[in-house]
Amino acid sequence: MNSSDRHFILGYGSLINGESRAKTGETGDVWPVKLHGFQRHWSVMSAEFGMSSVAVIKAPEQACNGVLVEVPYHQFPLFDERERGYQRSIVEAKQLTAYYQGDLPEGIYWVYHTNDIVEPHYDCPIALSYVDVILSGCLEHGDDFAQDFLALTKGWHSTLINDRQAPRYPRVQPDLLTARLNTLLAPVSTLSIKELSVTYEP
Repeated sequence: MNSSDRHFILGYGSLINGESRAKTGETGDVWPVKLHGFQRHWSVMSAEFGMSSVAVIKAPEQACNGVLVEVPYHQFPLFDERERGYQRSIVEAKQLTAYYQGDLPEGIYWVYHTNDIVEPHYDCPIALSYVDVILSGCLEHGDDFAQDFLALTKGWHSTLINDRQAPRYPRVQPDLLTARLNTLLAPVSTLSIKELSVTYEP
């Protein structure tokens, strides 16, 4: 494979968030897209942090939303390390549709995926500190994009904890304004609005 080609990673979780991407490596322009042929689930992928993550598995007739991010090829080892436990595979251009008018860039498209889903459980629940980062990233691309993230993610019935005062997610963003995030999350969350409203300690 020619490293001089343009390379893109399909981010469908915390990589949607621009600040979060910058903590890992150098990236370029971003295009909001839908990825067809994959389904996003909550799954135990980060047991060492005591939390679950989102993962996608191949699933015909399904789709999820995310962002196509240009990444210099020499930066890929940094993102491979971030996505330990996932497999990185090429996706075809026909599997991507843009959210807005305009053509997607030409190049080689990659996605980190898994073959199996492990349901979140008591020791590895869905952590609100991680959800906050994802949803704030989704809002960078509009309210509809954030709503699609919620609708196109399976497993919200699993245990969710408000860990904002003791974050489990290693790339937490404690300065986020959470009121809008709470409103978005309320319809799918296992927590009440009152429980969601506990914010980060200063």
